Order: sequence, then structure tokens, then C-alpha cells
Amino acid sequence: MYTSGTTGDPKGVLIKHEALLACTAAGHKWLLSTGMDYGPGDALLSYLPLAHIFERAAEEMLLSKGGRIGYFRGDVKLLVDDIAALQPTIFVGVPRVFDRIYSGIISKVNAGGFLKKKLFYMGMARKQHFLEQGFPQSKASPFFDRLVFSKVKQRMGGRVKVILSGAAPLSRHVEDFLTVCMCCPVVQGYGLTETCAASFIGLPDRADMRGTVGSCLPSHNIRLEGVPEMKYDPLSDPPRGEVCIQGPVVFSGYYKDEEKTREVLDADGWFHTGDVGELTPCGALKIIDRKKNIFKLAQGEYIAVENLENSYKKLDLAEQVWVYGNSYESTLIAVVVPEQESILAWAKSAGVQGDFKAVCGNDKTKQHLLQRLNATGKECKLKGFEMLKDILVESEAFSVENDLITPTFKLKRPQLQKRYQRDIDKMYASINNRQPAR
Repeated sequence: MYTSGTTGDPKGVLIKHEALLACTAAGHKWLLSTGMDYGPGDALLSYLPLAHIFERAAEEMLLSKGGRIGYFRGDVKLLVDDIAALQPTIFVGVPRVFDRIYSGIISKVNAGGFLKKKLFYMGMARKQHFLEQGFPQSKASPFFDRLVFSKVKQRMGGRVKVILSGAAPLSRHVEDFLTVCMCCPVVQGYGLTETCAASFIGLPDRADMRGTVGSCLPSHNIRLEGVPEMKYDPLSDPPRGEVCIQGPVVFSGYYKDEEKTREVLDADGWFHTGDVGELTPCGALKIIDRKKNIFKLAQGEYIAVENLENSYKKLDLAEQVWVYGNSYESTLIAVVVPEQESILAWAKSAGVQGDFKAVCGNDKTKQHLLQRLNATGKECKLKGFEMLKDILVESEAFSVENDLITPTFKLKRPQLQKRYQRDIDKMYASINNRQPAR
């Protein structure tokens, strides 16, 4: 299997058959602990790349229980039709997909009549309240499930028992929203190609595990290692540090690359993930930072860029956000792809003329987006140096085709920087009143 290539060329990962068996066995143990039974009557819709370990592990897990797999037609735009045809009982996805589902439902609700809108949000608040009190999904709000949320669940085929999100952190508000609307548990998992997919998975109907990637699976050993430069200490309260994993699921090394192998795999077989985690009181892991995706600004402040992007993406007008900074500059900038339907609706009300590309190129759009993004940043309690000083509004989405994201929708940072280097230079030149680099 190959890594996603978010920080450079994909690396070949040597995975033993033993690792796949250990992963599947751990998955069976997890299923037993949930109380959910899976077998020949269950189905999984496969639309993520089979070259990705997350999808492979999910398929092998279901096949080992005698379940069925339906493959989508290859067109993401027809995914909803494929879901309706297959009626899957397990839905595995990545945050980008769930963000789109969330945005689509919210847009339809807000475009509806006053009564329907009021009823939806009333049901959301009521069911959310009882879920947080520890009520199981089936008993949290059966009245609103029948009246409102059963219609939403039908969009996913009507048979989904559990939704599993992986590959990147799922925003808490999206997780809570889907848990309420889809009338089934939504759990997050965490793992890497090097650990043969999932090493942690959440448990259904556990309110204390929301916003986490769950607890460690059997056949895994984990530890947190201190990261002094980022002030993360496994002996602090709560314990925080780099997540390290050991066990039969861990890879043998990178194909023909001993140097890279030694960087992440120590003599005792511990794989250093580069992700920073926090252990919660219930024993669940919360991914809070990325050791590799940090940099210093000119004034010495550390920037955890993925955290910032996740915060700014909470804005409904922002479809994709790439935040950039470096050690020679004291401010942050970003490239933002707006959510087309939302930004065109705003443009109409603000008197901005033209199609999507024209609206994105309008300075009024840029100023509005910048103001709204920083307002969102303040709501997320970001610090002053984490706010955006300038943005480029891009009409072309980051995609696999233009090589700016991976097949699981992770940003390819080196490629993004190469593509937008001239725009980066212009923005910093404007901020600092200097001539842009040639």
C-alpha cells in the first residue's frame, strides 16, 4: 500500500498478512463490544479508492462477516443515487464527504418554510440534549425521529446502522449533526497506512467519546511521547503527546527507503505517527495537533495549520481552505474556495453580478469572506496571530485531477504552494508594502 502523499511523494508501505489478520480480528472485537451484529444481510458502499488502506480494511472486515459490497459508478455526483439503490447498512467516509452532506442538508432546511425550519431546529436541540444526557439513539427522541429525521435518513438509503468517519478529524458540529439527523451512531476512527488502518474507534451511544477517535483496539499498544517544543507532556493533566503505536498491525518499513523507515520506526518497534493526541478521562484519544504540520512565524509563534483550517472551514461560505505562512513572515494568508450555492446567494443579496468565477474575482467578495473567516476564527477562540491577514478567493476547487488533494481529500501542501507561489508573493508584498518577488 502507499501513503497519501500529503507532504511529498507517496511512500510504499510494507504490510504483512499478519497485520491484515490482526486488523480484522480487532474489528470483530470492536463489533462485539458495540452489541451490533453484522452478517450476510449487511452492505457497504465502496466509493473511496481501493488503494487506500481505510477502504481496504473496511471491505475485508465486512467480507469476513459474509457481508456484501456495492461499488459506486465512479461519479461522485451520482453518489446519492448509488446509496439509494444499494441501501447500505454501514457507511464509511471521510470528513470532506460528511461536510458536503451537512452543508447540503442545512441549505435545504434553511431554504424551506418557516414552520419546517422551526420544527427541524427544535428537534435538533431536543434530541441533542437527550443524547448528551446519555440516552441511546433509539430513545433520545423517537417523536422527532419519526416526524423529521426519518426523511433525512432516507437520503442514506434508510438502513444505515452506523456511520464511520476516518482519514482526518471530523468537525464536532458535523459529528453531532449527523448523529441526530441520521438516527444512527456516528463514530470516528484513527489509524494510518503504517498501522494497517484503524488503531482507535469510538463506541456508539457514548456521549463522552464524541469529538474523539475512540479507544485503542485490541492487538495495539499505544503511548504518548512528549513534544517539548510544542509544550506537550504525557505526564500533564490531561496527558498530551505524540501518538506512538506498537503491535502486529505495524508495518515492516518503507519500500526501498531505510532512511525514512528509521525516522518513524524505532528499535523497539514503536511507530511514531507525527500526530499529537490527548487522552480523555474515559480513555479515548483526541487528535489535537500535527507534529509535522507546524511552523514558526517570524515573531516565533508556533502555528498548527491543520487546526486553523478546521476552524475556518466551520464557516458555511467556505468549501475549502488552505492556510499558509512561513518563518520569514509575521502574518498568515489563505487560499479559499467558496461554497458555490451559498456564495452566489450572498452575491445576489449584496448586488455582486456575474457567474461563480466572476463573483470569486470580485474584491467585495474577498473582503466579505475575509471578515467572515476572521469572525469565525474569533468564535473558535483563535489567537490574534492565527487570524488571516489576506486571502485569495479561488473558483477552481482543489481536486485529485489538479493534484491539489489526495483521493481522501487531504491537502497536498507542497503542490498547493507551488501552484499559488506567485499569489503568495503578491499578498505578502501588499501586506508589507514591498515589491513582489519575481
